[in-house]
Amino acid sequence: MRWRGVGTLVVALLVGLIVLGRASDFLVDWLWFASVGYAGVFWVTYGAKVAAFGVVFVASSALLWANFALAHRLERAHGPFLPATIDVRFSTARSLPELLAVPPPALPWRSLIGAAALLLGLVIALGEAGSHWDTALRYIAQVPYGQVDPLFGHDLGFYLFSLPAYVALKNWAFLILAFAVFGAAVVHWAHGGIRLDRRPVFVSRAALAHGSGLLAVLFALKAWSYALDRYLLLYDDNGVVVGASYTDIHVELPVLWGLIVLAGLAALAAAVNVRLRSYRIALGSLVLLFGAAFLFGVLMPGLFQRLYVQPTELEREAPYIARNIALTREAFNLGRVEVKPFPAAQRLSFQSLEDNRATIDNIRLWDWQPLMDTYAQLQEIRTYYKFHDIDVDRYDLDGSYQQVMLTARELESRLLPANAQTWVNLHLLFTHGSGVVMSPVTRKSSEGLPLFYLKDIPPVAAGGPPVTEPRIYFGQGRDDYVVVKGTVPEFDYPKGKDNAYASYDGADGVAIGGAALKSLFAWHFNDPNLLLSSYLTADSRILFRRNIQERVHAIAPFLQLDHDPYLVIGAGRLYWLQDAYTTSSWFPYAQPRPSGITYIRNSVKVVIDAYNGTVAFYVADAADPLLATYRRIFPSLFKPFDAMPADLKKHVRYPEDLFQIQAEVYRAYHMDAPEVFYNREDLWQFPRQPSSLDAPAASLAMSRLAPSAGSFVAADQASTRMAPYYIVMRLPGEPRAEFFLMLPMVPSQRENMIAWLAARCDAPDYGKLIVYEFPKDKLVYGPFQIEARINQNTEISQQLSLWNQMGSRVIRGNLLVIPIEDSLLYVSPLYLRAESGQLPELKRVIAAYGERVVMEETLTGALAALFRDEAPAAGAAPAGHQAGAPAGPSDARTRAALDEYKRAVESIGAALDALRSQLDALGHPPAK
Repeated sequence: MRWRGVGTLVVALLVGLIVLGRASDFLVDWLWFASVGYAGVFWVTYGAKVAAFGVVFVASSALLWANFALAHRLERAHGPFLPATIDVRFSTARSLPELLAVPPPALPWRSLIGAAALLLGLVIALGEAGSHWDTALRYIAQVPYGQVDPLFGHDLGFYLFSLPAYVALKNWAFLILAFAVFGAAVVHWAHGGIRLDRRPVFVSRAALAHGSGLLAVLFALKAWSYALDRYLLLYDDNGVVVGASYTDIHVELPVLWGLIVLAGLAALAAAVNVRLRSYRIALGSLVLLFGAAFLFGVLMPGLFQRLYVQPTELEREAPYIARNIALTREAFNLGRVEVKPFPAAQRLSFQSLEDNRATIDNIRLWDWQPLMDTYAQLQEIRTYYKFHDIDVDRYDLDGSYQQVMLTARELESRLLPANAQTWVNLHLLFTHGSGVVMSPVTRKSSEGLPLFYLKDIPPVAAGGPPVTEPRIYFGQGRDDYVVVKGTVPEFDYPKGKDNAYASYDGADGVAIGGAALKSLFAWHFNDPNLLLSSYLTADSRILFRRNIQERVHAIAPFLQLDHDPYLVIGAGRLYWLQDAYTTSSWFPYAQPRPSGITYIRNSVKVVIDAYNGTVAFYVADAADPLLATYRRIFPSLFKPFDAMPADLKKHVRYPEDLFQIQAEVYRAYHMDAPEVFYNREDLWQFPRQPSSLDAPAASLAMSRLAPSAGSFVAADQASTRMAPYYIVMRLPGEPRAEFFLMLPMVPSQRENMIAWLAARCDAPDYGKLIVYEFPKDKLVYGPFQIEARINQNTEISQQLSLWNQMGSRVIRGNLLVIPIEDSLLYVSPLYLRAESGQLPELKRVIAAYGERVVMEETLTGALAALFRDEAPAAGAAPAGHQAGAPAGPSDARTRAALDEYKRAVESIGAALDALRSQLDALGHPPAK
């Protein structure tokens, strides 16, 4: 009795701790959602989870209890050890425990059956309700898609919303049946109705009758399952067609109809066998149904496909390939792609460059990784500051449309020295980052370092937008909580030998002044200091979920997030813009991505205030049926896009993950003719980028890091294939330069360029996709071919060898393809890093056009070298001007470019002569 009491106490304590943990999580979530203004979203989500759990738990427990109780009653009614109609002739292993040979003594059946049903119901509810509560909400609030599938004529919304719910319900029913069969067998065995020690195994009439009833339920569920399998044919993939193929429609579909009828007849026979209790009927029904399913559902379609379809596969599959193409393009929103010809002519001139000055002035020479290293050395200021990412954006600065690179200076308190990582420092003193760094994409100093538009702490603007609130409490760093409005002043920024301090007066935070709330959060964060510290006051507030992606995910877990949130400066404040997607794996006929999705829309733009932590969800695609469904479920969550502040709306851009997914799909699905698609005659690929193994010795191709684990994009694409990049340029025939996301394309297994794909980022044409295709009979150098020509250039390779021998490390930057009018220009930066240093310097710019490749100190010098033969002669009147007429701005810039080119050539020659002299003196002649 004493040990029984101790055991009861331990169980009670464990249950109490679990309940307390759940209760604290609930209270903390409720307080946090209320503090960010989304209490309504919390109650809808929590209510749906509770309702789903309750329905599944009650239904599962009730069904299992009824089944177990029925087994108990049947055995009691018939009495133990009644002979069956005929023994089931299965033998058992001799090593079974003696317990199986002897029926157990009398047991408290009512309590045991109830406890078992409740326990199993709880297990099922925890597994099913937690993963399908949103499936139920989408089913209830579904919005029609407005387009029907070509086989059954159902609205596509049926596949996005109804079919997932039916499949989940079917799987739950089979799970209940499996537990019911196992539990009923245990009850019958405990009563002696099943004896495993006998040979043959003994089965009572009651157990056989009960088993027949459960078998009837199994057959009925199989009939329903076969009915659902008809719709699942639209997701089949035979390697040629995704969706219902010729064999699926002409063999699989009729077979499924036959199996539905056969399963119904088997269910009827099993129901009749409840009274007859014949093992022959039960076993015959099982063998007949599953034998027919294997013979007609597996073997016959395979033989039909191999012997009848494959010999004339293209002819028979062509209509179904067309369906796959049309619906895949619809699923990934490729219907908006506009295809235009691009002649790739060799007609660039100085005048062309002048006419496209906005494009030239925004050619990005700073790659992500070298610039990150430079920023870290020059602008992190202190060891506890960190730049997590560098973003590319555009701003109107000094009357011009400029592409810039910028990053937030966030605080990572974990980077403090180990002896300074006290609780007060981590959670009360070091609470926020400070400021932003911004530089133009093209310009550099004479030392090869970036020119800063924004720098230092507090931010100093030198051509960039002013920042009046530089503090960053919410960003991309670790999600540690901090407490504000305590008696300890918050560290703001270093100020000479002293420090500046501040006090948070933003909108975020949960009040933590009372003892009850301190206890709650101390329990939740497993941190008793929150309860014991004397630094907290009645006005103290706790800020948590400060990582912006975790913050957005907590509010809207049904949205998928782009891997790259980016920083925006608006009205002197710092904001994060996060692209969010609605996705589904249930779009019929669509080619699935490696992540499993078959449908995606960038339907939501999320804005997070870096100081206040406020989160606003703006509708970017009101036509998306998934988003329309979520707007029904959460009417207070989403705002119209027009409600976004105008200074933030100017910085909305086409997201990288979506563009890469669409480009991946478009590689094959630009082929809209089934015959061409079947033969893969015009399959495209992303261009290759040289890695450190492909480039010359000591040369490294720098590329942006692979997307995060939560991204849709396969990581290997970022390491060996060219990634999309943002660029400011003027499209052919357009009046002004725009901000684009673009990517060149090459034929599969080839390196020459075949097309380039661009996504427009500026209003009013935001979101439009354009593909410029090159003539099929014209060779256009691809990025990898241009890289090979750069490496083969004698002057460039000799210069790189000299630098590498002089204790520096040459870093080759990404090669950019720059469309200008109807021609292509190639530009690649080159950086030098001392072997003992961490500061990459932009030292040269490599440019290629036509058959020429040059390397100069500046972009202007490189362009002047490329087109020096086309430059006007000294003193000659430019075209369009009379002799003696004043030169225009274009002519002045041309002469300045030529002068700069001449000076660059002279300085390079002098440097080479000096290097040769030094090497000769050391007895090391320069490389030939």
